[in-house]
Amino acid sequence: MNLDHLPGFREFYPAPLPANESWSLDARRHVFEAWRRVAVRYGFREYDGPPLEPLELYTAKSGDEIVGQLFNFTDKGDRAVSLRPEMTPTLARMVARQERNYRKPIKWFAIPQLFRYEKQQKGRLREHFQFNADIFGETGRAADAEIIALLIDSLRELGLGSGDFVVRLSSRLAWQAFFERNAKPGADPAGFFQAIDKMEREPPETTDGKLALAGCTLDQVKAYVAAAEPTPDLREILDDVCARGLSDYVAIDYSVIRGLAYYTGPVFEAFDRKGVFRAIAGGGRYDQLVKMLSGGRADLPGLGFGMGDVVLLELLKDRGLLPEFGAGAEVFVLSEPGGSRAEALSLVQWLRDRGCAVDHSFTPQKLDKQIKRAVELGCLGLARAEGSGLRKAWCRNLRTREEVSLDWEAIPGWVGELRSGCQQKIGQPVG
Repeated sequence: MNLDHLPGFREFYPAPLPANESWSLDARRHVFEAWRRVAVRYGFREYDGPPLEPLELYTAKSGDEIVGQLFNFTDKGDRAVSLRPEMTPTLARMVARQERNYRKPIKWFAIPQLFRYEKQQKGRLREHFQFNADIFGETGRAADAEIIALLIDSLRELGLGSGDFVVRLSSRLAWQAFFERNAKPGADPAGFFQAIDKMEREPPETTDGKLALAGCTLDQVKAYVAAAEPTPDLREILDDVCARGLSDYVAIDYSVIRGLAYYTGPVFEAFDRKGVFRAIAGGGRYDQLVKMLSGGRADLPGLGFGMGDVVLLELLKDRGLLPEFGAGAEVFVLSEPGGSRAEALSLVQWLRDRGCAVDHSFTPQKLDKQIKRAVELGCLGLARAEGSGLRKAWCRNLRTREEVSLDWEAIPGWVGELRSGCQQKIGQPVG
């Protein structure tokens, strides 16, 4: 019987990781917390939606060809459904349904788990978590600049700098104009856009063949990319981003086009400077999507981006930017062998009630075994109640080996200093 996890899916382990290739839950939480901090600083509110949706929600936007990339099935109610491959259609539906109850612009974010039945590659699995941030109800280019600044600051929050990544900015409208000037009558614009989107990942002859279907050539496209100047919209966005002091993080690059059909204006993608990884994030403006998915009941311009955790975690690991994750417990409370456990358990509960992360032994053990266990767990300190009713404890800093005798009321402050690495002494040295 094979009970291993499915291909393309991950198991997340706590520290210490059992193997170097294991996925770290601590690292995932570290990234999620950074995303949330920055989104809140930008005034965004968190939302969520169903992980299982009607299949039509995705085929209406992307066509039946997307079905081959989905985890879809017919449920027990004979409904065609799919695990969500992206969040934007769900969000657009939610906004269309409730937009009258929210002041504009609407600024929302989410961190959903998404699923796509695709060939596994470096940086691409069959599930991933994604930071989505979107703005609705704003047509001005200040909103585009704001969403790009949010993307940049989300990566800066994790320690990445302008030497690590760049946001490449382009215009779907400019490419639409190129298509109308150069494509043969009746050519498929969606196929043309997808060919350019995959241009850097496919052999030149493959791209040239796809472009030929639209009556264009790869040489034409490359010449346009090399010579293209920023449109007035892109110049306005650049000026806004530069005014924030973020000019080193953005560049005009018309090789970016975004393959999805619903983009209507400025588009962008974030890449690592070394070119080792897939795109870190991508997004743009989609002013017609809410109207399309609501059947015309609501008409709100929108824009946003998505940033997956797979490539980002690989990039942070490559740059040495993931912190060392410690134990779940900060303090290990010792129990005297052969003595009453009541005082130790009382101290355990007292400290937990005051926000300290505390572990202890479930069974009677010698002190040296308990201390060994605390060290293995990565605890910062030890504590042992000193006699029944005294409400004092012997405490040891496991990093410095310093020992002090403390009233219980002083122990949370001592634990706080252990957290921060502060060397200030509390209490009276023992001996």
